[in-house]
Amino acid sequence: MAADPIADLPSLLATASDILDDAIPRFIEGVGAPSAVTKGRNDFATELDLELERTISGQLEHRTGLQVHGEEFGGPQLTSGTAWVLDPIDGTFNYSQGHPLAGMLLALVHEGVPLLGLTWLPILGQRYAATVDGPVLLNDEPLPPLPQGKLAEAMIGFGAFNVDSDGRIPGRFRFDLLGPLSSLSSRVRMHGSTGIDLAFTAAGILGGAIVFGHHPWDNAAGVALVRAAGGVVTDLAGEPWTITSGSVLAAAPGVHEELLEMICTVSETESEG
Repeated sequence: MAADPIADLPSLLATASDILDDAIPRFIEGVGAPSAVTKGRNDFATELDLELERTISGQLEHRTGLQVHGEEFGGPQLTSGTAWVLDPIDGTFNYSQGHPLAGMLLALVHEGVPLLGLTWLPILGQRYAATVDGPVLLNDEPLPPLPQGKLAEAMIGFGAFNVDSDGRIPGRFRFDLLGPLSSLSSRVRMHGSTGIDLAFTAAGILGGAIVFGHHPWDNAAGVALVRAAGGVVTDLAGEPWTITSGSVLAAAPGVHEELLEMICTVSETESEG
């Protein structure tokens, strides 16, 4: 390996793309795989999660010399150094039910900043990839940068929730965002996959995405894609997104400002109450 492990990002992107391509047949073969490992309330992994993470991680480490932090088996810390971040199956519940909205997410993170993003959606036949400087490639063809947009004209991806749940971002707050969001957009979509919400935002299919989760393996690849497309990425409070952020607000220019204003208004109303 060269002294600088990220000196040739296009080459690393090509290698990562080849490795994910090799995993596509097994991914498709496993659609409908049942739960194998329970990880918490309404969260589980299939045997394919475990198998794909082992296979993809092994190939990445062998061919690039860089370590992998995966959803199922962990890995090096991500706030310093350089590492791959892998979610072998994003949208696991969709996948286990045979729903086509599921994919493989991979990012290269350097000093906590995603430099490469890959979102493979094998059942849809879509492969999104980018270096952070752009452009975003869909099936190897460049997509145009995101234009200035308006929330009233945009579809918005919205993270899943249970209205009775507590935690970092309570279900009641998530629910309370839906009313004003539906008034401003009326085109809210809940796909059950953070990777899809962020990739579709980078592609301009969605005008933006509201992500309540904080896991880097869910968010890093999509953040790189949205940034590569010229979109705006913060957390839900409007702070610049980092690998340790607790949420993601990603959107086209213009749409992001309107979404952030709406979220801040709901936050202030609830804090006053």
